[in-house]
Amino acid sequence: MTATPPQAQIYLDHAATTPLLGTARAALLEGFAAWANPSSPHRTGRAARALLEEARARIKAALGWTGEVIFTSGASEALALAIACSKVPLAAVAAAEHEAVLRPAGRAARLPLNPLGEVDPDDAALPGLVAVQQVNNETGVIQPLAAIAAAVRGAGGVLLADCAQGAGKLALPDADLIALSAHKFGGPIGIGALLVRDWALLEPTGGQERGYRGGTENLPGALAMAAALETGADWLAAAARLRANLEAALVAAGGEVIGGGSSRLATIGAYRMPGISAAAQLIRFDGQGIAVSAGSACSSGSLKTSHVLGAMGLDGKAASEVIRVSLGRETTGAEIDRFIAAWTAMAMKA
Repeated sequence: MTATPPQAQIYLDHAATTPLLGTARAALLEGFAAWANPSSPHRTGRAARALLEEARARIKAALGWTGEVIFTSGASEALALAIACSKVPLAAVAAAEHEAVLRPAGRAARLPLNPLGEVDPDDAALPGLVAVQQVNNETGVIQPLAAIAAAVRGAGGVLLADCAQGAGKLALPDADLIALSAHKFGGPIGIGALLVRDWALLEPTGGQERGYRGGTENLPGALAMAAALETGADWLAAAARLRANLEAALVAAGGEVIGGGSSRLATIGAYRMPGISAAAQLIRFDGQGIAVSAGSACSSGSLKTSHVLGAMGLDGKAASEVIRVSLGRETTGAEIDRFIAAWTAMAMKA
């Protein structure tokens, strides 16, 4: 008797991390070949420095950024650096910010969300540093950052935007400080950046990167990050169509789209399956070879209710039934159809 071959794995957790692009892999190898320390004064070090500065310029060009770029290990470090080195104190953060912002935020005010997951720009009109995400990592909700930036600056404040999910997919917002992470858009893990509109916004602490970050610069990562950004995101229109089909089917099967009435990034969706906990869903989907998550990758292993969903007004029970599905450039219609079939069968047993 011939055994039935296992089905191919379906990866729908691209908001956690997404595969390394071929162009980024090639650039990474190029960087490993240029192995010298970019801070060394000799000829070999100067050659590595030239490549590092070339990568910095390419990243600025790809993003349309005219300010400065500080390389970091990722968005979490970039956010911590911005908060710690800001010359103005942290005044407030949005209630749905990533833990990388909430942890160093301390007792700073939390800006509330409406039921769609959006911050009211009037609430952000504060002096000091104000941190608001571009795209929420759990729901895909896009904040009205143009209006928020105007409100913050009108009050004499400085805007810090976590663009980990939006960079490489959306145009950068009009923020003063921007954090991003390469592995969210096809670059390698371990490299990111803090974009700085004006050096006068930060207090240097010594070390490399113009005195804002210590440690040997990650030249291979910087080159790979540049290559990933230059690849572009022409696949987003296809992702939007796939998600529209997915959401229509889930709603027909009794599911609920979280923040569905808001502007959302095409690649992220949060969905509630009434009657079945997110933990149970994850186990059952994983058993069928489908990778999804509950909340962000940093908190999905915990049993705590999502602070994002709580800030949007969901009660504990409803929030505990929400999973996140996030698409990448590799996601196919056949994979979405298989997920829909698995969801529908599970929902019918609730």
